[in-house]
Amino acid sequence: MLVTGATGYIGSQVVYTLRKMFGDALHIRALVRSSSDVSVLSGFPVEIVQGDIMNPASLQDACLSAETVFHCAGLVAYTKNYGQDLYETNVTGTANVVNACLHRGVGRLVMTSSVAAIGVKEEGEPADEDTVFRDWQHRIAYMESKRLAEIEGGRGIAEGLDVVMVNPGVVIGRGEGNPLVTNSATETVTNIYRGKIPLHPAGGLSLVDIRDVARAHIEAWKEGMTGERYIIVSENWSYRELFAMILEMPGNKARFVISAGEPLYGIAGLGGELFSLLTGRRSYISLESMRLAKHSLYYSNRKSVDKLGMTYRPVREIVQSIVG
Repeated sequence: MLVTGATGYIGSQVVYTLRKMFGDALHIRALVRSSSDVSVLSGFPVEIVQGDIMNPASLQDACLSAETVFHCAGLVAYTKNYGQDLYETNVTGTANVVNACLHRGVGRLVMTSSVAAIGVKEEGEPADEDTVFRDWQHRIAYMESKRLAEIEGGRGIAEGLDVVMVNPGVVIGRGEGNPLVTNSATETVTNIYRGKIPLHPAGGLSLVDIRDVARAHIEAWKEGMTGERYIIVSENWSYRELFAMILEMPGNKARFVISAGEPLYGIAGLGGELFSLLTGRRSYISLESMRLAKHSLYYSNRKSVDKLGMTYRPVREIVQSIVG
């Protein structure tokens, strides 16, 4: 069994959950780049394999004798200067993984996709796995890269590979095991609690705990149907409701929160773009992310509940575990 992106936020938690559920019954290979910090995998009896999804030859070696591959490697970014990186990592990288799986006869590929690859409904109605991708979504580089990555997965199926896709919403929370790895969404929740973000956007989002996302990968591996995608979300919250809930929690440092007016979307987005351009670092505030924040990006978890037997931690409980 091989896990790509094994030192990342989702990949490391998939490794931990596999070890927790199956112990020594599974031999797990963790694909890591030479520059990666493998300390997050310390204490895990896994085989570290040097490789990179952008290096097809290294994937051929890593996939040798692997019955299952969990493809968790990917890039999340919304600033303009990451457009090419998004395509190369999420699309070309996925194509390389698919090709290696086909060549080495891998039994099943479980792909970490995203709700970003799924269409959006209007008026805040939750979208499902069959909701059609909308025209405006093609102009959001991250969304388009995840959609194209799923097309690569579909190509693999057409060529004889067993592929199933896991589509998490906005993932937050602190994983089990080694808690070193976090993500920008979890840091944002912490910053709201600390009073560092006093403005909330007009839209909404679907949230899910990192531990549930990891478990969903295992359930999709065991129970998922070839070619199917499964939305993995707990609850849908407007930003207004989410901020209000966090402000009710004991110990928060926020003194006030107001709704962001239209001019602030552009100002904040441009500030994030400039920060990313000058530092080379990803900013969770950008022109694209602020544009998305106006929408109610809600999704239904019904299929994952019915077909995979998923249950989800409530968002309030997840947030409490972050700030507590």
